Amino acid sequence: MPGVAFPPNNRSGNAIRNPPDPAALDGHARNNLMTPRWPSSLWVVRHGQSAGNVARDAADAAGAERIELDHRDVDVPLSRLGKEQSRALGEWFAAGKEDGRPEILLASPYVRAVQTAEIFRHAGGCASDVAICIDERLREKEFGILDGLTRFGIEAAHPDQAEYRSLLGKFYHRPPGGESWCDVILRLRSLLDTVSLHYGGRRVMIVAHQVVVLCLRTIIENLGEAEILAIDKEGDVANCAITEYRFHPQPGGDGHLALARYNVTAPMQDEVPVTREPDAMVAARG
Repeated sequence: MPGVAFPPNNRSGNAIRNPPDPAALDGHARNNLMTPRWPSSLWVVRHGQSAGNVARDAADAAGAERIELDHRDVDVPLSRLGKEQSRALGEWFAAGKEDGRPEILLASPYVRAVQTAEIFRHAGGCASDVAICIDERLREKEFGILDGLTRFGIEAAHPDQAEYRSLLGKFYHRPPGGESWCDVILRLRSLLDTVSLHYGGRRVMIVAHQVVVLCLRTIIENLGEAEILAIDKEGDVANCAITEYRFHPQPGGDGHLALARYNVTAPMQDEVPVTREPDAMVAARG
């Protein structure tokens, strides 16, 4: 699937009609001109399975209205399985199964995402001195008053919100105190501006959440509501699955990021299963 082409690298968004001759520039200016706007490789990873998955499954099976957890959503850690999935992904990169290891590691501030990045690094997925850059713009979609409720709980406690969500769809519905997918996309546009500004030509990995993965696809591939929801309907993003983009140069411009693979997981040793369930503390899963 082709990626969306972005404007030339003058940071203003305006086309460069008569680009300067690199030979006539000093070293600093020449480096700025020649550095691509986008990473050479970009991997977007959903975190490993969280401990909340078990609680959510139990709540759904019992028809309960609320998921029983003792943590805030931001503090929910990885399960044992999630740790194994994170380790397998790191070992996969360490074994050279990917075209180079990430040089930049960005992560959501949620514990399950940070743990995934830490275990990935410890397993050799990237160099041991690569810092994990925590960025709050990569946080999970916020569910406001619906946080921690199952589908049954939303229908019982907030029937008006259940109706609004049914009418508006998950892309546009914003629960009180929460976010719509559009809100997540807005903060991720800012995140990609930061990546563009600082990490051009580098290999970058982002560790975050299912909705973040899908919303980043929406931005990078210039997808509409119907297109991204059709992708979402095909199935959940698997825990520790990678979505990979490669930079394609373009003569006279910055080129573009093109999708190389989506929802690909590392081979698991000892029959460690791949999980595709949504996170637990997510209410009506945005």
